[in-house]
Amino acid sequence: MSYAPRFPSPARRSVLRGSLAASAALALPAVGAAAPAFALSGRPRAAWGVQVGDVTSSSALVWVRSDRPARMIVETSATESFRRARTWHGPLVGSGTDFTGTTPLYGLPPGEQVHYRVTLADPHDPRRTGEPVYGTFRTAPARRRDGVRFLWSGDIAGQGWGINPDIGGYAVYDEMRRLDPDFFLCSGDNIYADGVIEPSVTLPDGRVWRNVTTEEKAKVAETLAEYRGNFRYNLLDHNLREFNAQVPSIVQWDDHEVRNNWYPGQILDDARYTEKNVDVLAARSMRAFSEYFPASTPHSASGEGRMHRVVRHGPLLDVFVLDMRSFRNANSPGRQPDDTTGILGAEQLRWLKHELSRSRAVWKVIAADMPLGLVVPDGATDFEAVAQGDPGAPLGRELQIAELLRYIKHRRITGTLWLTADVHYTSAQHYEPERAVFKDFAPFWEFVSGPLAAGQFQANALDATFGPDRVFVRAPDRANVSPMESPQYFGEVDIDGDSGELTVRLRAQGGSVLFSKVLQPGRVGQ
Repeated sequence: MSYAPRFPSPARRSVLRGSLAASAALALPAVGAAAPAFALSGRPRAAWGVQVGDVTSSSALVWVRSDRPARMIVETSATESFRRARTWHGPLVGSGTDFTGTTPLYGLPPGEQVHYRVTLADPHDPRRTGEPVYGTFRTAPARRRDGVRFLWSGDIAGQGWGINPDIGGYAVYDEMRRLDPDFFLCSGDNIYADGVIEPSVTLPDGRVWRNVTTEEKAKVAETLAEYRGNFRYNLLDHNLREFNAQVPSIVQWDDHEVRNNWYPGQILDDARYTEKNVDVLAARSMRAFSEYFPASTPHSASGEGRMHRVVRHGPLLDVFVLDMRSFRNANSPGRQPDDTTGILGAEQLRWLKHELSRSRAVWKVIAADMPLGLVVPDGATDFEAVAQGDPGAPLGRELQIAELLRYIKHRRITGTLWLTADVHYTSAQHYEPERAVFKDFAPFWEFVSGPLAAGQFQANALDATFGPDRVFVRAPDRANVSPMESPQYFGEVDIDGDSGELTVRLRAQGGSVLFSKVLQPGRVGQ
């Protein structure tokens, strides 16, 4: 069913802290509408809500989408009343960015609640402004004792499970919002550009799953407009828009932002695609991604924008956002005895080593869009992630990870842990050199969560090269279990400001904590 949900205007704004964006109270435009300026009259509208991304102790990025060309104006204040507000003049948004815009904020006070509102003004008559949309976020602390708490997960609208109004849409986002985290780390597969959303799906028990549908989700994405429509689809959900208005994000990508299991240089043998060159598809998706998320994308050595970056969240935490997709070599059996490209590429590996060595944060979260020791196949003979099922010495992409782990040990880089999603279940793996074939590394933990709104799958096999022990796992016994049949999963990381201890909790939708682990600060290995 294709529809445009409408929400009544609230008499007041109320959230767990500060002001929640009134965007959830605005009627969305017709589903799939591109909103050409010549077809509109009245004032600009921001019905798709607001978002904030890559928040530090002094900066943030604010995002909005208009329904026509407009000037973006942001006001920030320490209070919900917006007394003594500071005004930021943002970009002129138009069709070149699908009417999206991002405004950087600088010089913010550390460790404080910031209230903001975004107003869209007619570029030809600045007095003609639309209804403001509101949001709030906390800047990262300048003091260690303030502590940090964030959530992570991934995998949204996958395997044909889209926005289902019968179960309240993406209700897990409302649960996460109520936990009031400092930020949310999305570990990839923000969309399923290669996944069609049908109006209904019959479940194994005979129940019918109903989806909100749009034109862009009726086929695989190939054009820039279709990729934009895929990113826009999730914003039809009111839970996600309200979450975005209260919880800032750090966002990375994986394969389904483009196409399942893609790699650079791939030429598709898939009848669903008229464009067979994956590099063309990836460029279109990257552009749409940068339009629809407030993410800092620093320039690479070649001058092009890149996804990998460090987001520094005060003295307790640095988040190293990896891109395990754009620079990898082709998926293969993974048995090469020499592999300098690997899954990160040589330049990104050098960057990661350098940034880890210069980090002074107590904890260094390596945000990976794919797991390390879980065997993720791509067809009958190739492999999609790092591990390839050979329990012996490192080969293929494992060589690059071995080099990184050796570097962390020998440089005595403390407080590293790996967070990921991708495999559509939740688990905790401890990597220990005493169990491993490759032994020149310090012990570390890898935690997996997700999906948020997608099918769940059985647990993957482990590869013994780096000695993983699956300490906890929660996964179904069959493939593609719908969100109506099983709760969705997300993780929570809580860093205590006094002790520096880091607690990881693997959570299930509905409030359950499935697994918890406390890690001690100041150690090379755990």
